[in-house]
Amino acid sequence: MFTEIDHQKFRNLRITHVATRFEELISDEANDELTPEQIFLTAVDDALDQRQAHRIDKLIRAAKFPIPQASIAEINYQDGRGITPVRMKRYAGHHWRQDPTNLLILSPTGGGKTYLACAIGIAACQNGHTVTYARMDELARRLVIARGDGIRHQKMLNDLSDVELLIIDDFLTVGIDPEAANDLFAVLANREHRLPTMIASQSRPAYWLEALPDRVAADSIVDRLANNAREINLGEVDMRRQRDDQARATTGYWE
Repeated sequence: MFTEIDHQKFRNLRITHVATRFEELISDEANDELTPEQIFLTAVDDALDQRQAHRIDKLIRAAKFPIPQASIAEINYQDGRGITPVRMKRYAGHHWRQDPTNLLILSPTGGGKTYLACAIGIAACQNGHTVTYARMDELARRLVIARGDGIRHQKMLNDLSDVELLIIDDFLTVGIDPEAANDLFAVLANREHRLPTMIASQSRPAYWLEALPDRVAADSIVDRLANNAREINLGEVDMRRQRDDQARATTGYWE
């Protein structure tokens, strides 16, 4: 129906998906009762949905989540975890750009912090927010490497400062050097009262004060993270052990 010249025009206008979907719809006998206007508007809606899905997928890939399939809909709300469907529904639709309040997710190892952080982060991507996920040890290592190139190092600090939701997992599970602590302070100072940071950690802020290498920097870092923050305490439930026990109980696990 459309010629190659027509398709080139559509490409120039960046409406190729609309044209392709329009052709598909008018070729389908099920749409014979629809007016041309209805078919065209359906093609536009479908193309917009496809574009939005592509944007969300791009945001999720850019965030580098370790569990890209994590979903708030799949969260386990068993007793003792300190979370409810109502509270998680709020985070699923949260406007992070408008609310710079930090979020602390705390529990011992195996409590499901990483899954929950990824699920909330992916929901943020689905709402159009830019997100960066990083483990603290990996982030410190990348900062050390970037420090050898001043321009690259500053760009990394700028990117961490400006992403709409910054997620730092395994926060201070292992120590960091003074220079990494200084970089962390710079990022958090730039984000303060402007953009939120999510922290997932096995320890509480009182421990962070002792674990950071410089007491002055530690006071500043912990103050910026903890004093303007909501907290999710996942309790003592070991989700990793439960998952592994269930896997071992399945037929064929030992075969």
